[in-house]
Amino acid sequence: MFKFSNYFFFKRDSSISSKGDTINSPKLALVKQMIKSDKIVIFSKSYCIYCKMVKELFDKCDAQYTEYVLDSREDGEEIQKILGDLTGASTVPRVFVNEKCLGGRAECKHLYDSGKLKKLLIF
Repeated sequence: MFKFSNYFFFKRDSSISSKGDTINSPKLALVKQMIKSDKIVIFSKSYCIYCKMVKELFDKCDAQYTEYVLDSREDGEEIQKILGDLTGASTVPRVFVNEKCLGGRAECKHLYDSGKLKKLLIF
């Protein structure tokens, strides 16, 4: 994780492998494409209260986002593992703004409470 202009972003590495397991390149490419698919991308699970909370924060900012609900996908577990490798955290939600990982609910809530989330969303 590194700090940039008072915002925390998680470092991404495109040549990730985890514990000797090489990530399937097409699936890694898919995840990267998903991250690039919109200015705001949220990876979530349907039953996750923290995912609901983070979406409410973005709704309060009148922000449109793309959501990928991992438990509704056959490849959801694999995508979540890749997100963990890319961001250093394998929990949901995983929130990306302009292809940068903001983190999860706690990080987004901190940005929202400080007024910085809305500023980040001005494109």
